[in-house]
Amino acid sequence: MADISETHSEETELVLRESRMLIDGQLVDAASGRVFENINPATAAVIGITVDAAAEDADAAVGAARRAFDSTNWATDAQLRRRVLHQLADVLEKHAVDLGAVVTAEAGAPVALHDRMQIGPGISALRWAADLASTYEYERHFPTRSSLGTETRPLMRKEPAGVVAAITPWNYPFYLNMTKIAPALAAGCTVVLKPAPDTPWSATMIGKLAVEYTDMPAGVLNIVTSSDNAVGEALTTDPRVDVVTFTGSTATGRRILTAVAPTVKRTLLELGGKSAAIVLPDADLQAAIPYIAGSVCSHAGQGCALTTRLLLPRSRYAEGLQLARTVMENLVPGDPTDPATLIGPVISRTQFERVLSYMELGRTEGRVMVGGGRSDRYERGFFLNPMLIADVDPGARIAQEEIFGPVLVAIPYDTEEEAVEIANNSLYGLSGSVFGADVAHAVDIARRIRAGTIAVNGAAFMGDDVPFGGYRQSGLGREHGVEGFEEFLETKSIGVPA
Repeated sequence: MADISETHSEETELVLRESRMLIDGQLVDAASGRVFENINPATAAVIGITVDAAAEDADAAVGAARRAFDSTNWATDAQLRRRVLHQLADVLEKHAVDLGAVVTAEAGAPVALHDRMQIGPGISALRWAADLASTYEYERHFPTRSSLGTETRPLMRKEPAGVVAAITPWNYPFYLNMTKIAPALAAGCTVVLKPAPDTPWSATMIGKLAVEYTDMPAGVLNIVTSSDNAVGEALTTDPRVDVVTFTGSTATGRRILTAVAPTVKRTLLELGGKSAAIVLPDADLQAAIPYIAGSVCSHAGQGCALTTRLLLPRSRYAEGLQLARTVMENLVPGDPTDPATLIGPVISRTQFERVLSYMELGRTEGRVMVGGGRSDRYERGFFLNPMLIADVDPGARIAQEEIFGPVLVAIPYDTEEEAVEIANNSLYGLSGSVFGADVAHAVDIARRIRAGTIAVNGAAFMGDDVPFGGYRQSGLGREHGVEGFEEFLETKSIGVPA
């Protein structure tokens, strides 16, 4: 077995690192002086420390955000927002390689994904939101009419919602930090960002560059790092916070809804998924199956919108399974700093053990075609082999629960009606895909799937201007596009005499 740590030296490789959090325009330590360790999941080695905030630090961050919203011109000056956010995008772009090195070191994200789903798209999202800040129509008059005995020309006005608490996960940390803070800041809100404790530097480095290279007023952006879940709870319950936006598990999303209820905050949730890929009888299996099986293994299967249920027509079931088996047997985990690697480690020992437990469950709930389990290629790190499980009942746990690992379950179907029924048999509704030779027919099938995003024949649904989000217990609200921007705006109606 190899040891990736023998070829790594994060101390010399990571040009950009920041252990402090950002509060009120200053990079600061925790009030208590506490810190926690940052772990590289590819080596299980400590790569540094990060300040460990407590509730008192969260209180200071919210106070700074509240003052900045109420007393600076950030909320009212769209041109200022555009200029500052482009300043931030410029410096992030200048340091893109260094940012990528941090994401790979603390998230285990393969460098091959940096331009596809990590650094590049995050910077692009920031630029798009910055431009929208100055072009969006914040006021609109309705036609003159008689109403309640008056002649009126109503005015609709969109205003920033206020202070936003943004809580982000560890799988695509820089990108997801950007998808939270970019629209919120562009809309005129102020933000307190709490990143996942597994990937703190993917947030603190944004704070460092914002302070050192932009004209952002103090308190507009605050970043609070903590290993304590109580800090997130403090943000969600603070009455000075107007909006909570969260990406993570559905279980945590439910707890957040309970926490925000007493203060009736606007809440945006991007939660879990157990998405289905429907392969129609006329589909090109040579194109569809490698796409599906490969994407499930990408970044060790740590993606909420991955199609982890493979629905194959019974008439082509054996053929499809053999193709999936061939693909997954040839995908092996590797060093995330190697550009040829698609599967890096899972994020932590906790996640490693969790996925292993589902793999063991899969041995009892289906027929194992590709074995999964711990990779024996490396002595250290949290590496798992891909797993393909066939003949799975649609109601089985491995077909219903989000695993967040490189596991694909295959389910046969007899009719298109049954395929759609199986796809919709889920508490989730985040994503899905349809593959077929007749594109128009495949799109018709996509319309019948109860999910927020669907890819037809692998066509991407992601884009800065395209809304993203889920149905049912996959979340509330939308990210990206004008729809995502408007989540951070309040609507005011004013009666104006005609």
